[in-house]
Amino acid sequence: MSSENGQSGGGAEGAPPEQLALIRESVRKAEVPRAKPRTWRGAALAKELPVARVLVDKGVLHLDRYFDYAVPEEMDADAQPGVRVRVRFGAGRHRVREGRREGGGLIDGFLVERLAESDYSGPLAALAQVVSPEPVLSEELLGLARAVADRYAGSLADVLQLAVPPRSARAEQRPSPEPLPAPGAPEMGSWVRYERGGAFLESLASGGAPRAVWNALPGPEWSEELARAVVATLASGRGALVVLPDGRAVARVDAALTALLGDGRHAVLTADAGPEKRYREWLAVRRGAVRAVVGTRAAMFAPVQDLGLLAIWDDGDDSHSEQHAPQPHAREVLLLRAAQDKCGFLLGSWSCTVEAAQLVESGWARPLVAGREQVRGAAPLVRTVGDQDLARDEAARAARLPTLAWQAVREGLRHGPVLVQVPRRGYVPRMACANCRAPARCRHCSGPLEAQESETALRCGWCGRDEAGWHCQECGGFRLRAQVVGARRTAEELGRAFPAVPVRTSGREHVLDTVPGAPALVVSTPGAEPVAEGGYAAALLLDGWAMLGRPDLRAGEDALRRWIAAAALVRPQGAGGTVVVVAEPTLRPVQSLVRWDPVGHAVRELAERAELGFPPVSRMAAVSGTAEAVAEFLRTVEMPREAQVLGPVPLPVTAAGRPRRVGAPPPGEHWERALVRVPPGSGAALASALKAAQAARMARGAGEAVVRVRIDPPDIG
Repeated sequence: MSSENGQSGGGAEGAPPEQLALIRESVRKAEVPRAKPRTWRGAALAKELPVARVLVDKGVLHLDRYFDYAVPEEMDADAQPGVRVRVRFGAGRHRVREGRREGGGLIDGFLVERLAESDYSGPLAALAQVVSPEPVLSEELLGLARAVADRYAGSLADVLQLAVPPRSARAEQRPSPEPLPAPGAPEMGSWVRYERGGAFLESLASGGAPRAVWNALPGPEWSEELARAVVATLASGRGALVVLPDGRAVARVDAALTALLGDGRHAVLTADAGPEKRYREWLAVRRGAVRAVVGTRAAMFAPVQDLGLLAIWDDGDDSHSEQHAPQPHAREVLLLRAAQDKCGFLLGSWSCTVEAAQLVESGWARPLVAGREQVRGAAPLVRTVGDQDLARDEAARAARLPTLAWQAVREGLRHGPVLVQVPRRGYVPRMACANCRAPARCRHCSGPLEAQESETALRCGWCGRDEAGWHCQECGGFRLRAQVVGARRTAEELGRAFPAVPVRTSGREHVLDTVPGAPALVVSTPGAEPVAEGGYAAALLLDGWAMLGRPDLRAGEDALRRWIAAAALVRPQGAGGTVVVVAEPTLRPVQSLVRWDPVGHAVRELAERAELGFPPVSRMAAVSGTAEAVAEFLRTVEMPREAQVLGPVPLPVTAAGRPRRVGAPPPGEHWERALVRVPPGSGAALASALKAAQAARMARGAGEAVVRVRIDPPDIG
């Protein structure tokens, strides 16, 4: 035993004087009675505005309203609108003493407003505790959360759980820095490459509220361009918010903003920061110390003061769709917020979603694009390998990689790294015409047709109707195709073909951020492609049918988006950059990639969806559960007159131990799903009707079977 251990073994009597002082201070603090949540029987109420309207954190639809509580005089100063409180919830009218309701369990909530009197005729319970005097729920944030809850048929409490981060007392005790003066207007930089880029920045810097859909040129300049838009907004004395799909994109914009503004000008809100740091950054934004925010989808509710710009990058990425109830999409939340705050809006991407094309077509936003000469100068050369080329290619039949791909890899490795994109597992091809590759669609609702026991037995994945005599509407063919053509053993084949070249992988288990500019093979799944120093010399986009054949309405759009995201990392054609895509060259997404025309693809997709009544032109809701529960729920919903119910159809059974997708049934359970479609203008009525029916089911008790309602799900088939 050391001497130090020997001294400490004698207890407090042998402790040094400084330790004794610490012990006495701890005992003194422990003797002070803490304010525990309790019932304030007989306590005097606040003299002015003695009623507190509280939103309880229950998250169930039939309790999605405010509740009134009495404000004890002792809490009068701290019980201000926007603070966190604790209340007793669940006591009945029979538990009343001295005119006050008592009992019930303690539950968290937000104090929404103070009133002189309540419209509730019975006795009120008193606030149990003001958790913190820090106001965290502003009137603007409450209005946005209510709009999102109504839009997605959810509860206000669930939305506020997404909008307001958990409290950290240590972060609240730290003062936020003083706000810095507005910076000067930035230079145009690479925005001059776009036809209206300079005018967009000038409008932001002068206090305007321009709304634009930005089709970014390929290359790494997008993060700096986004940062310059933020700086221009700050120069006008207003705030800016940028929402990005993942932490890697956040890090790039963060670095660009730091290079332009220095430290302390913006906050970064991501889950990787940890609860305390994230809450500290959020408080700095709430208090007005910081006016620029960069973050992932959780930042879409960031309480930026005096908003001048809302921006979102790559809105087609799955990461922008929230997984927790009510599952809002960041793009839709920012659109609601732009309308509420009347501020500027920027939707940017290398590609273009159908929703973005709809914003331009409706006139709500203006296109922000570059001329064709600029596009040709920045984009790589794109070459295609189709089924006929594979059939004639001896190397492709033997090694599952076409000769053109081998040549592109070999030539690219002489000058730098080569990217190989392989679709991740889980893609399931849908049925399509074997001749022209047109998707097989239902004649009744235009839903995707799925093969049953044989190729001649087809069933619609939306309405469940059988299709016995299918033929292609494009070419008149009768043969179907569902087989993926392309490379399967990509990494093994490339490793054997180029034994002296290092092979790096980037995927779900390990995602690389950057790779050196030295020759190497980088095999990546879509969305996990690292950035190469100086750009990739070449890229291979393999198994095109694995993405184009997904049983999803967005299969073509999503495939093109992922291809363009990978090709944008390749050097321009003038510097030798080459992209080889293994997919049928006649398909629309492949042709759009060759021409580097994602906007044209989105416009044509939008026109087809408008003709067929598909989202986003129409609004859709998915209702899933057991067959009996779905049927009973649909009988109770007071649908809008224009509503059309498709289905229900069985959902695939989730195997035990396998990853469960959003909207999928619990493992081993047999569920069905019905789709409800309404025309434009009826979406709010549909969401309200579904929310009312779901609230009535929950109010009836726990005996009701689970029914899941999702508004505008991204995976409708």
